[in-house]
Amino acid sequence: MKASHLITALFLASTSAAFAADGHDHGHEHKSLHGGIVTEVKDMDYEFVAKPDVLQLHLRDHGKAVDVSKASAKATLLAGTEKQEVELKPAGDKLEAKGSFKVAAGTKAVVLVNLPGKPAATARFVVK
Repeated sequence: MKASHLITALFLASTSAAFAADGHDHGHEHKSLHGGIVTEVKDMDYEFVAKPDVLQLHLRDHGKAVDVSKASAKATLLAGTEKQEVELKPAGDKLEAKGSFKVAAGTKAVVLVNLPGKPAATARFVVK
């Protein structure tokens, strides 16, 4: 009987150590793969690429690209006193908008992302 308690105690000790060691490391890095700014919201990486003629949003879930074929997003760009709202639509493996955008260093972007079957997520970025 005591041996079974010892085995149970050892099992619990080893599993709790594994959970404690998890911390924030999810087996993937939060680095830019497309030259944009990366932020994490609800265990998903959002990479925002902001250029004067195109805005792109790449989504990764634990390092793997997310299917955005039925997704949508609305970006609000704040540059000084100017505000610009832009709809991003599926374009291959990303959400994208083409046009003319003020995205100088310091421009703030708030992006509301809608993925089917998931609650809306808000990602915030500051252009460097």
